[in-house]
Amino acid sequence: MARVIAGVEQATQGSIKLMDEEIAHLTSSKRKAIYKNMQMIFQNAIDVISPRMKIKTFLLEPLINYKMMSKQMALLYVVKILKKVRLTEEVLEKYPHQLSGGELQRVCIARAFSLNPKVLICDEITSALDVSVQDDVMKLFIEMQKEYGTACLFICHDLALVSQYTERVMVMYLGHIVEVLESYKLGSKALHPYTQSLMQSVLYLDTNRDRKIKTIEGEPGHPAQMTTVCPFCMRCSKATSRCYKENPKLKKIGQRHCVACFEV
Repeated sequence: MARVIAGVEQATQGSIKLMDEEIAHLTSSKRKAIYKNMQMIFQNAIDVISPRMKIKTFLLEPLINYKMMSKQMALLYVVKILKKVRLTEEVLEKYPHQLSGGELQRVCIARAFSLNPKVLICDEITSALDVSVQDDVMKLFIEMQKEYGTACLFICHDLALVSQYTERVMVMYLGHIVEVLESYKLGSKALHPYTQSLMQSVLYLDTNRDRKIKTIEGEPGHPAQMTTVCPFCMRCSKATSRCYKENPKLKKIGQRHCVACFEV
């Protein structure tokens, strides 16, 4: 989904709008202008930055490419935004291998926010970090997001983190949206069997040691073969004959809560 929104993959149907402008089928020249308002932060920061590129060059590149300011002004701006992500200007003369994973991810966050985008796509931005660093990066990220007012699409498999830092959750299985609900309702109001299974797999410090962890039986089907049936039917304990014949559509259950399941 993120790759289609960002234009990395071509949309085959449907509509994608950014600020009421259709962006699903733009030419490459027109899409370049869109990227100023849409940025991505990836999972492994070390793979994003060229090992031969200094951090200074990496941060200045988008500002110069979009002709937002002169190189001299851009350098002052970069120093300012580095301070916001708790890094000093000494970082500018370093190469990627000279920084820790947490520092590199903060550099990527600084670059993404430097263009003041309207939309920011975050692809597992904390999964490659230690738990203690994860917390620091997420607090910083939320701080920056509130300051810039950027809408964020946050892709993550850590449901505890998702429920803590996001406002609304879209649960997907094999590329299909199976449930949409507010984050704080994940633990108590989730209705789709897949969402419930995900929540039962989350362990907390005060988790009852005698609690049995329910596993999802079976193997996922091939996405290309699951377009006309319920994508979760082969692994769902509640599946009926209808689930093997028809793909359930999202239906509204309550305010800001939708589920794609025949049995709900």
